[in-house]
Amino acid sequence: MDFLPVYIDIKGQRCLVVGGGEIAARKASLLVKAGGEIDVVAKQVSSAMASIVAAAKGCQLHQRGYQQSDLQGAKIVIAATNDEEVNRQVSEEAKALSIPVNVVDNPGLCSFILPAIIDRSPIVVAVSSGGQSPVLARLIRAKLETSIPASYGRLAKLVGAVRDKVKARFDTVNQRREFWEGVLTGPVAEYVFAGKDEDAQKMLEAQLNDPNLEPRATGEVYLVGAGPGDPDLLTFRALRLMQQADVVLYDRLVSPQVLDLVRRDAERIYVGKARDDHAVPQDQINQYLVDLALQGRRVCRLKGGDPFIFGRGGEEIDKLAEHNIDFQVVPGITAASGCSTYAGIPLTHRDYSQSVRFVTGHLKNGTSDLDWEMLAKGSQTVVFYMGLVGLPHICSSLIAHGQSPEMPIALIQQGTTANQKVLIGTLATMPEIVKANPVVPPTLIIVGEVVTLHEKLQWFKPESG
Repeated sequence: MDFLPVYIDIKGQRCLVVGGGEIAARKASLLVKAGGEIDVVAKQVSSAMASIVAAAKGCQLHQRGYQQSDLQGAKIVIAATNDEEVNRQVSEEAKALSIPVNVVDNPGLCSFILPAIIDRSPIVVAVSSGGQSPVLARLIRAKLETSIPASYGRLAKLVGAVRDKVKARFDTVNQRREFWEGVLTGPVAEYVFAGKDEDAQKMLEAQLNDPNLEPRATGEVYLVGAGPGDPDLLTFRALRLMQQADVVLYDRLVSPQVLDLVRRDAERIYVGKARDDHAVPQDQINQYLVDLALQGRRVCRLKGGDPFIFGRGGEEIDKLAEHNIDFQVVPGITAASGCSTYAGIPLTHRDYSQSVRFVTGHLKNGTSDLDWEMLAKGSQTVVFYMGLVGLPHICSSLIAHGQSPEMPIALIQQGTTANQKVLIGTLATMPEIVKANPVVPPTLIIVGEVVTLHEKLQWFKPESG
C-alpha cells in the first residue's frame, strides 16, 4: 500500500485550509461535515467558501497570504491554492511539525490523501488511488454507492446500541461474531432495509433475551480452491467463505494476492508443502482441521488450484466425515486450465488434440511410475503437475515409448501471475532449455501439438501489466 487508510477524529479540532477557491471549498465542506472547526487563509474566497465559513460553527476566515504561524494548533492541513510554491511551502512546513497535510492534485507533497467517500454514517467507505487517478477512485465510488443502501447507517446504529449487551451475553469473540452475522444477514437487517426500525429493534432485543440461544458447539470446514494465483479468478463463493472464516490453513501455492483477501482478523496457519519439504505433514493437517472445527471455529482450508485435482482434498474431507464435521467444498480453477489459458495454449483443439490428460509427476510413494505408453499416444494433450524436478525423466520416457522427440512442450512458471514465465521447446530440447533458463515452482508442463499455438494466441503479457 502506498498510503495507510486511517480515519481521524477531528470533531471540535482546528483544521487549516489554505486557499479559497471552489476546490478548497469542497475540501472545507468535508472537514465541516466531520465536525472540524476550520480556519481558511486566502487572499480571495469564492462564494461557496464564504457560505461555508458563515454557516459552520467555529470557522474563521483570514483574508491574507499564508504564514507559517497559521499552522499553530492545526490538527490537519489542506493546501489548495493556485500557487505551486505556496502549496510546497505549506507542505514542507506542516511535515516539519508532523502535522498531516494534503496538497490538492499533488500526491508527492501529501502526507495523507482525501479519498472518494461513501457516507452511510456511522459506516463510511473510503476509496483512494493514492492520488494517481482521482477520477478512477470516483468511478469506483459510484459503483459502490449503488450497492450499499443508505439504510446500512441505520442498521449500524441499531446494532451499536446493544454491543455491550452482546458482550455480556456471549463469552468468546467467535460466539459474538456468529451472533452478529446472523443478525446482519437475517430478518433484523431486512426490517431495517424495509424502514421498520422499531420492529427490527424489538426482534433484536428478543433474540438477545432468548434463554435458548446457544453458541454453536462445533464448527465447519470450507475446502476452498484458490485457483492458480490471479485473485480475479476466485469464485464469489470462495471469496464469501474466505471472508467469514475464523482461521485459515493455506499452502505454498496460494498467492499473496489471494491471501490478502482473507478476513483481516482471521488466524492464519501456514501448512505449505514442497517436494521433500513438508512444513506440516498431511496427517497433521487433517487433524488440525478436525481439532479446530471441534473448537467451534469456522475453518477455511485454502488450497492452490482446485482441491480435488492433485490437491489432497479428498483425504482431508474423508477425515472430517469420520468425525461428523460439516464441510463445504468450493471448486477452484485448476492450474492446467488457468495457466494454459494465460499462456495462450488451448488444452483441446479440433486440429491438434481431441482429449486432455492431467497427470501428477510426483506420486505418493515418491516415484513417477506412470503409464508412459498411454501418455505417448498422439492427438492428445498431456499436462504434468509437479513435474519440474522430473522433467528430464518425463521427456526421455515419452520418447522411449514412441513419442516424437520433436513433440512441442511448454513450461509455465507461476502462471496467471505477474511472475508468469513461459518456455517453449520440444521433448528433445527442453531439458537443455531449462538448464539455460532456470525456472522455479510452481511450474506446469504441457505436452502436445497445441503448444504450437502459443505464439499466435498468447494474450497475457505480465511485463506490460
